This record gives sequence, C-alpha cells and structure tokens, in this order.
Amino acid sequence: MGYIYDHPEWPDFKWDSGRLANKLFAIYEHQGRLVGRMEAIGFPLQAEAELQNLTQTVLKSSEIEGEVLDRQQVRSSIARRLGLDVAGLVSAERQVDGVVEMMLDATQQFDEPLTKERLWGWHAGLFSERRNQFGSLRVGIWRDDRNGPMQILSGPIGREKKHFEAPPANLVDREMREFLRWFNLPLWSNLILGAGIAHIWFVTIHPFEDGNGRIARALTDMVLSKLDYSPRRFYSMSDQILAERKSYYAILEETQKGGLDITLWLEWFLGCLDCSIVGAENLLQNVIGKARFWQRVASESLNERQRKVLNRMLDGMEGKLTSSRWARMGSCSQDTASRDIDDLIRRGILIRNPGGGRSTSYSLLGIS
Repeated sequence: MGYIYDHPEWPDFKWDSGRLANKLFAIYEHQGRLVGRMEAIGFPLQAEAELQNLTQTVLKSSEIEGEVLDRQQVRSSIARRLGLDVAGLVSAERQVDGVVEMMLDATQQFDEPLTKERLWGWHAGLFSERRNQFGSLRVGIWRDDRNGPMQILSGPIGREKKHFEAPPANLVDREMREFLRWFNLPLWSNLILGAGIAHIWFVTIHPFEDGNGRIARALTDMVLSKLDYSPRRFYSMSDQILAERKSYYAILEETQKGGLDITLWLEWFLGCLDCSIVGAENLLQNVIGKARFWQRVASESLNERQRKVLNRMLDGMEGKLTSSRWARMGSCSQDTASRDIDDLIRRGILIRNPGGGRSTSYSLLGIS
C-alpha cells in the first residue's frame, strides 16, 4: 500500500476551504472570548493560568506516548524557567527538564527560525540518557534504517499490525529541508491551518527514532503562539488530544494512507483545537477558585506543610487525600499529618469525606 508521501505531488497538500470555514469561525470566536477573559483577570492570575496550562501540556503530551511524568517536577521546572515565585518547588529529573525546555523554547521563542540544529537540540533534551523503553537511541540526529524501516506497529510480537511506515531514512534530510523551508516562510494564508499542516507533515516524515509525536505537538504550540503573537499559552491541545487519543491515531493513519487532500485531518484537528479552547474555561475557573481560596484563608496562620499540601490539592492533585498521603507529601510522621489535618478541619478549610477507618479521606471546603 502506498502512503501519502509516495504521491508524485507530495507535499502539495490540498483541502476544501468551504468545509473548514465554520470550524475556523468558531475557533476565532472562542479564542477571542478566552483572551478577553484572561486579560480581565490581571497579570498574577494570568501567570498562574499559564503555569497550570503549560504543566498540563507537558504532562499530557508525554502521556499520549505512554510516559507518565511527575506533576510537581514539571510544575517546578516550568516555574523556575519562567521566573515565577511559586511555593513548594521541588527538584526535577533531567528528563523532565528536557521536555520542559523543548516546550518553552517552542512557545517563548516562537518567532525564531526553526532549524535542524534546534530540532536536534529538542530531541537530545527529550532523551538525555540516550535511551527509551526499547533500548539505546540515536539522539540529536535524524534516524537511520540500521534496524529496518521505521514502522508504527501494534499487537503481540509475531502478529503485529502495521499502521504506518515512514519514508526511508536516506530521504529524511531532504524531506526535512523542504519542511523547514515551508515552516519558516514569513507569511501563511492561515496560521491555524498551518498548525494542522505542520503536525501531519512532521509526523509523516517521522525524522527521529523516537519522540516524533511530542515534537510535532510542540511545533503545533509554536505555530499557535505565532497566531496569538504571544508566548503565553492558556489552552492545551495535548490535553484534548489525550482525551481523543483513539481517534487521533485513527485519523493520522487514515490520512497517511490517503491522497494529498487532508480535509478530513484538518476537520479533526480544528475540532480538537476548538474543544481545547472551550475547555480552557475550566482552567480559568480553577485559577480563580484558587485565588479566592487563598483570599478566604489569608488571615489564617498555616504552617509550611499545610500550605504545600493545600496548593497540591488546588492544582488538581489526582486521587484522594489521606493522612498517609499527607505524611508523604509533607515529609512528616503520620501523627504530625493527622494533627495538620485536624487543625484544618477545625478552621473550616478541610472536610472529612463520608466513610472512615483507614480509608478516611479529606476534601477542600468551599471551593468554587
């Protein structure tokens, strides 16, 4: 079966502008509304919203590939690099720093040219140990075919299903030169469509042994930053792609096995982007709710452990809070954790959830 890159006119992509017009209009409308709301909340809350969104983007982009990063490490790494004064920072592993550095370079330096060396640097940062879960990697350089063609497979060994085979490695340098020439053009007719084209084009070339999906999503965020002409990111495509991961891989496979008309891919991409912008309303509500919470308890004298754990809860900590979990997060004994919790219950900050015994858990009271 031939792939999209086998077409004699590759990469002269085509699409039906009429079918995309309504989706583009909805995106512009929702994006304008979101920007207006963000501008209204002031700089401190904007910074908090950006930190939460970038943290979510880095976490979810890795999770799409089956890699789970530590939320606090990601948040701390981003905060340090943005110069934000955030309580409870922790040290981050080099792997986490590498993903964060790539994302921030893409979004903060969105107006700088994209070069081969820049992409190689991103890749080297993603795989600082020069390995992935399958073994050693060629890091910071285009892939080769030493282990056979680059294929996307699923299923048990011996009965794998092939979803896609990338162009031969000896064509990668030529293909990437053409991609980079296009990417750095001073003007595109539509930056939103450009983000979708960049995504499908890059993952089709698949220039690295691993990390292509994460880099493609960083490039998407880079183009969207160009669209906003701002390094501040308030919505996360990666979060929405993870929510639609099954359809994401299905539409990629369908597009890569089709002709040069990528209307179906762009329809899916625009729908996903619109959902991510609309979903940013939830992030905004969380940020406002966190600010209101700290205003409400401003007169309370809380210890460092209490502030640290409460911030973790406000930042969307997954799972239930128990005294054992408090002890781990607060680096304290079980007895100290219980005293901290009981103190917050007396103050009306925490509430004990229904149930009891060793499974007793707690929630924040009055968050809206």
